[in-house]
Amino acid sequence: MRVLLVEDEVNLAEVIHDGLAEHGMFADVEHDGAAGLWRAREGSYDVIVLDIMLPGLNGYLICRTLREEGDWTPILMLTAKDGEWDEAEALDTGADDFLAKPFSFVVLLARLRALARRPPTPRPVMLEVGDLVFDPATVSVRRQGHEIGLSRTELGVLEVLMRAGGAPVSKREIFARVWGFDTDVDPKIVEVYIGYLRRKIDEPFGVRTITNQRGVGYRIVEPAS
Repeated sequence: MRVLLVEDEVNLAEVIHDGLAEHGMFADVEHDGAAGLWRAREGSYDVIVLDIMLPGLNGYLICRTLREEGDWTPILMLTAKDGEWDEAEALDTGADDFLAKPFSFVVLLARLRALARRPPTPRPVMLEVGDLVFDPATVSVRRQGHEIGLSRTELGVLEVLMRAGGAPVSKREIFARVWGFDTDVDPKIVEVYIGYLRRKIDEPFGVRTITNQRGVGYRIVEPAS
C-alpha cells in the first residue's frame, strides 16, 4: 500500500512512517499543507492521511481542493480529540474517514486497510438514496419534498449509513463513528437510534429503506418501486 502522510508534528510523522514501513507499506511524508497538496497531485496513492492543522494550507482546504479537481483517492483525516465539529467538517469537505488524536496505531492500520479496499468513486456533496436527501452543508434531511426534523445523533447515524452507499455498516462501526469508544454509553444504543430513524424517515412515507443484514450490519437502500 502506498500512503501519503501530511502531518506537521515531525515526531508523530516519523513514528507513523516507521510503523507503516514495518507493516510493508510505503509512505511519503510532508509537513506543511502546500507541499502536501503538491505531493497529492503529483503522486499516486492508495490512501492520503491528512492532519487538519497544517501550516500553509489546512487539511480541509487540501481535501476540498482535491475533490474539486476530481481526485477521489480515499482520505483519512486526523482530528482533535473530542472534536466532533472537526469530524463533521472533515466529512463535509470530502474526507472518507477520520481518526481522533491520540489514536492506536493498530486502529490506524485497520482504517487504512479498509479505505484501500474501497474504490476511488466520486462522493457528491448531497447524499441521496432514492427520494431521501441529506444536505450536510445545511444539516437538513428531506423526503418526498418534506423536511424531516432529526436530532444531532440521529443525523450522525443517518450520515454514516448514507455515506456507505448501500453497503452494510456494522453496529460497532456506527457506534465508533457517532459516539466514539471513549464513552460509557452502551453500544446497544445504536439499535435504539435505528428505531428512531425508521419511525421518522420510513414509516410516515410507507417505505422501508433501513434494513438489517443479520450478523453483518445495517444498510440503507432505495425503496423498491
